[in-house]
Amino acid sequence: MAQRPAVTISPNPGVPPIVGTIEAAPAQVSGAGQAASSHAAGAQAGSAHAQRIPRWLERAELFLRVLLRMYIGIAVCFAPWSRLFWDQNPLIAQFPSLAVYLDHGAVRGIVSGVGLLNLWIAFRDAIRRRDG
Repeated sequence: MAQRPAVTISPNPGVPPIVGTIEAAPAQVSGAGQAASSHAAGAQAGSAHAQRIPRWLERAELFLRVLLRMYIGIAVCFAPWSRLFWDQNPLIAQFPSLAVYLDHGAVRGIVSGVGLLNLWIAFRDAIRRRDG
């Protein structure tokens, strides 16, 4: 079977692509192939450094994640005790047998506990990753 040349696209726009054949072992690579493979290794080492996520972006993502979890936690924590949301829900009007279970205080407590758990996770993320 004939070997086709492999094209490696460099992450740097100023560097031309590397064209070469696929070899089985690095010891069989010719002098031109060694230059190409050393160039590819250098490009990979440079791209690992260039792909680092900026610190401000990590902090912005953390802030938005904590804010969203706090909002969801507060909403889920207080939803079972809201008469408008819990008792006059169209889902309960459509399935009256579901209302029998949702009216129990234990079910409301479990749902509120999930909201508190979400708040705890948000605060833990904020405190743990504050240092960086």
